[in-house]
Amino acid sequence: MSDNENCSPPNKRTPWNKGKLIGARPPLRPKHVWSIRTRLLLEGRIRDLALFNLAIDSKLRGCDVVAVRVEDVAPNGYTVDRATVRQKKTGRPVKFELTDQTRQAIDHYLKASGKKRGDVLFTGRRGFGQCMTTRQYARLLSGWIASIGLDQKLFGTHSLWRTTANDARLE
Repeated sequence: MSDNENCSPPNKRTPWNKGKLIGARPPLRPKHVWSIRTRLLLEGRIRDLALFNLAIDSKLRGCDVVAVRVEDVAPNGYTVDRATVRQKKTGRPVKFELTDQTRQAIDHYLKASGKKRGDVLFTGRRGFGQCMTTRQYARLLSGWIASIGLDQKLFGTHSLWRTTANDARLE
């Protein structure tokens, strides 16, 4: 008898990414963007609508969207046509245009929440003056995507910044 017959097979470990989608996720299509906007509007979720619209228009990463301050988009109390935000990753300023729909949503949110210059635009659960975490933002996004019947595993936070606001206005 050889030694190989008595040996047990080597332990096979399952790969960490078995069954998981890896690589780039597809961007949201304009019809998905409109479906999410409509649902948030009908449900009266003022903050979520403003957050979603800002994310679509700005094409910023999640960490930059949640860190936006009131003076970045509404320095005089009303939302401006163009805003500039400094990216956390690159340190470079990013200029973007805000659509009428986004300006209305942010103005409505500012009025309802009583936010003032110097405040973080989207506060989270961490306490007063603290911005929403990127994890909380990702959970919100997953909920929005699931609410329109899509698989939230197929779309991530980067799906928003690859979606063009111009395309979303066309459909």
